[in-house]
Amino acid sequence: MILVAGPYRSGTGDDPRKLEANVQAMNKVALELFRAGHLPVTGEALALPLLETAGSARPGDAAFQEIFHPVAERLLSRCDAVLRIGGPSEGADRMVAQARAQGTTVYTDLTDVPAAR
Repeated sequence: MILVAGPYRSGTGDDPRKLEANVQAMNKVALELFRAGHLPVTGEALALPLLETAGSARPGDAAFQEIFHPVAERLLSRCDAVLRIGGPSEGADRMVAQARAQGTTVYTDLTDVPAAR
């Protein structure tokens, strides 16, 4: 299981179209990982539905702070690797740091990820 970590809010000004473009960029890479035999995951895939259910009105509100990054942090503890994609992102960099601290493999390029056995 590989966590795809990339920018979500960084550089978007919280513009919904830009946020969605960032999610789609992560999903596109996740699809490539899937086709290589891996189980790819994104924190956004789990956190965004929870945020909606919790009544989050905007990125950064109280529900967002409660749920968004903590979901990814919990998810990371179950992953075999992290693939860091995209540009600057405090949250994605935090996932990379956490992965390295716990001894989890970190890839920074899709081409470096070996095909699943």
